[in-house]
Amino acid sequence: MRFYLITVFFVIFGLNFVNAQRFGYIDTDFILKKMPEYGKAQEEINRLSALWEKEIQEMAKGIEAQYNTLQAEQVLLTDAMKKERTDAIKKKEADLKEYQKKVFGFEGLFFLKKQELIKPIQDKVWDAVDKIAKKNGLAIVFDKSGELVMIYTDPRYDYTDFVLDELGLGDPNDVVKN
Repeated sequence: MRFYLITVFFVIFGLNFVNAQRFGYIDTDFILKKMPEYGKAQEEINRLSALWEKEIQEMAKGIEAQYNTLQAEQVLLTDAMKKERTDAIKKKEADLKEYQKKVFGFEGLFFLKKQELIKPIQDKVWDAVDKIAKKNGLAIVFDKSGELVMIYTDPRYDYTDFVLDELGLGDPNDVVKN
């Protein structure tokens, strides 16, 4: 009997608690695209990425040239010379793979630079979302642009414009929705 009363209590009050929850959603991709500092950060990341990719391609071309030279001169070389050159090429290939990993691998230079440039911008957005959520009594804010699939969204629960206003990026011609 006691278990039954506890269960009924949690069902009744639990349902009321769920009904009382307010939620909203935002589109962080849209917000980030409106932020000039995000565009500048993306340009810097793309520039560095292209520079590192070019550097890696040049290293790969150098290795390929050494390999082609070895193939062309192979008949003139002693076994010791062939082994020495092959070992040198393999060492350069290993160095190239290590450099690729250092630059583009997990927590590599690319990842660290991206985090350095993007994280402060994301923090700014999250702070604005936090303020809007508290101001509007929202318990949950979803990100429409994230991996969460939202099949339907009612525009009245879209708080993207509020976040843009909080960041000072709102359209001055928009009527304030508060």
